[in-house]
Amino acid sequence: MDKAMELVEVLRRGVKQYHGHGGLLGYLQAFFRTNDVKIGTLVGQDKYGNKYYEDNKQFFGRHRWVTYTTEMNGKNTFWNVDASMVPPEWHRWLHCMTDDPPTTKPPIARKFIWTNHQFNVSGTPQEYVPYSTTKKKIHEWVPPSTPYK
Repeated sequence: MDKAMELVEVLRRGVKQYHGHGGLLGYLQAFFRTNDVKIGTLVGQDKYGNKYYEDNKQFFGRHRWVTYTTEMNGKNTFWNVDASMVPPEWHRWLHCMTDDPPTTKPPIARKFIWTNHQFNVSGTPQEYVPYSTTKKKIHEWVPPSTPYK
């Protein structure tokens, strides 16, 4: 009888996940985008459209997660999700640095926190490339300009 109740509980959770994602299409999209299908309590949403969830039945470290928006800063991010799309105030909550989400306790305005969060631009033309003002220690070999006789 114990095994039957356990099977019923697993099936009940599966049906709850299926309906929590909006049916078969939503379930498959969530699975293929994040390789995970969890449902939980919606804690809040940031100004970019990312949704943040919590489920304390999951073990610590997997009990908070984000469902990324499909567009951020004019870029289509449906299949190209990146962890840097999370603003700093929600990053603190996701990584358990605080128990209070920014919806209940807004962050203090600081001069070093951007008002418009920009995700990682490495590998794009907008990336930061520092220049050096020191003389090179190793120089490239330059072939001679006159041909051999």
